[in-house]
Amino acid sequence: MSSIIVNEKDISLLIQTDQLFAEIHHLHQSPPNWSRPPGFTTLAKIILEQQVSLSSAHAHFLKLEGYIKEFTPANILKLSDDEMRNCQISRQKSKYLRELSNAILHKEIDLEEFPNLDEVEIRKRLTSIKGIGHWTADVYLMFCLGAKDILPLGDIAIVNTLKELTGAKTKEEMLALSEKWKPFRSLATYFLWHHYLIKRNRQSSQLGYSS
Repeated sequence: MSSIIVNEKDISLLIQTDQLFAEIHHLHQSPPNWSRPPGFTTLAKIILEQQVSLSSAHAHFLKLEGYIKEFTPANILKLSDDEMRNCQISRQKSKYLRELSNAILHKEIDLEEFPNLDEVEIRKRLTSIKGIGHWTADVYLMFCLGAKDILPLGDIAIVNTLKELTGAKTKEEMLALSEKWKPFRSLATYFLWHHYLIKRNRQSSQLGYSS
């Protein structure tokens, strides 16, 4: 599945499809090709990023990573509730990290298999784990596996940017709008994030991903 989401050929096709992206490209140029290495560590980070600021999640991850010798499912499961709390990991996030760790150790999920599976099956396997919903699956699919047709409407930045730029008010309206962006909705998402960050005078690195 892995591919480069931001590339000149797809940008050209998307811009021809919708003037919205032509305008963003004219104003801000192309977005970075944000990506992350696939695997347990990245998926754990994405779980920590749920419903909090990326800077807070990053600080909590660094504290947790610094506390254990190696960031592995086995080491996560060795931590007590107090140790998790001392690393600023909430009770809920602690539970989610343990659920993921158990699923990996018991071979209920094998992240190394994912590049050979289709998006539907990957999403099914990820969301079978308590604490992993569609937003987490969307981010992992795009940033780690290069899935090209993802529109993460669980992402508040995407929803707010679409409201701002298109006037769409509901997720149903946004989904309808996005039909013409297929099969490049991940690229469309990157353009929307790019616009969101620049409008707020934030660096692309503040999205929490590397380019």
